[in-house]
Amino acid sequence: MATDIIVPPLGESVTEATVARWLKQPGDAVAVDDPLVELETDKVTLEVNAPASGTLAEVLVPKDGNVAVGGVLGRIADGKGKFASKAESKPAPSAAPPLRTAVQTSQSKIDTPKVPPKPTPRSDVDVRSGPAVRRLVDETKVEPARIPPTGRDGRLTKGDVLTALENEKGSAASTPAAIQAAVPVAAREAGPREERVRMTRLRKRIAERLKEAQNTAAMLTTFNEADMSAVIDLRERYREGFEKKHGIRLGFMSFFLKACIVALKEIPAANAEIDGDDIVYKNHYDIGVAVGTEHGLVVPVVRDADRLDFADIEKQVADLGHRARDGKLKLEELSGGTFTITNGGVYGSLMSTPILNPPQSAILGMHKIQQRPVVVEGQVVARPMMYLALSYDHRLVDGREAVTFLVRVKECIEDPERLLFGV
Repeated sequence: MATDIIVPPLGESVTEATVARWLKQPGDAVAVDDPLVELETDKVTLEVNAPASGTLAEVLVPKDGNVAVGGVLGRIADGKGKFASKAESKPAPSAAPPLRTAVQTSQSKIDTPKVPPKPTPRSDVDVRSGPAVRRLVDETKVEPARIPPTGRDGRLTKGDVLTALENEKGSAASTPAAIQAAVPVAAREAGPREERVRMTRLRKRIAERLKEAQNTAAMLTTFNEADMSAVIDLRERYREGFEKKHGIRLGFMSFFLKACIVALKEIPAANAEIDGDDIVYKNHYDIGVAVGTEHGLVVPVVRDADRLDFADIEKQVADLGHRARDGKLKLEELSGGTFTITNGGVYGSLMSTPILNPPQSAILGMHKIQQRPVVVEGQVVARPMMYLALSYDHRLVDGREAVTFLVRVKECIEDPERLLFGV
């Protein structure tokens, strides 16, 4: 008797994964809960464990193959023994849903005719889109089923419709081909000193979200700088006692996270998002902290950060960072953030313009601390300075609010005692 290895639920909006690598090979003995295979989604990499003890008998989806949620990855046979690899075999007709590998994809035009996706009914668009969008669709006579939605829960936004109209006008064709998916261009062959590597799902998702931010938001960046002397002095004075009591190093992130919460409470638009024709103000502070990993950038979220003290923040940031680099984050830990902080300074960046993390309306960029000459009480002195950058969606956050936000962060960093007393 064989036990199927099933793709587990991968989280909201994630319906498919790619096999990154098999940790066991056909013929290997496995025990219950042994890691068998790594799956890569557009958000995280996760392991699928063995549902039963026995021997890995079949590998139905090889490395780089795609498989849907609920699909069969392979089978575990009872007992021990060696089995021939069946990586190229196809699942039994009863296995559902069908699996799609990279080879099958490239031969789809020959082997299995591709069924065109069913267009979204107009009634569904009416339900999911706002009245302004429906009115614009009626006036322009554009076909909503051909427009890729970028709004929350698959809603069309006015920007989606306007972009489709601009593409249609700019197209030389008589049909609205620009609204449809572009025809893939055959990839050129790699040169003798080039290497072609398949883009991972995570990298594809990062590219899509960054491009989405540029296409949908009126993004602007404002800069300031903060004298880090007071924070550095405070850390030095309490470093040893803090680590001894809480078992965690006191870093800069807790200071900046607390400073951002002070600024977010004063400038609520920076903690809001645009949903269709509405503005959704968030009365909770779930702060995303960008973490660079070998697989790409991920942004785990510190929940209810306004309710945490410095030690709790440092512990959560350290834990999320370690698990992000090890690929152990859960999907729910990567969603629902209201504001993001990114620290390019750890890589030596002196100044940058961070890109928004949709659908958020603002992101703070921290940078390298560097000794620079500054004027203090009429004297030129060397101080440890950090450039700060706030990128924001100008559709929601005005310039005055953005500058005020960054000034509040600067004030809290240069006078960190303000954070202790909430002033």
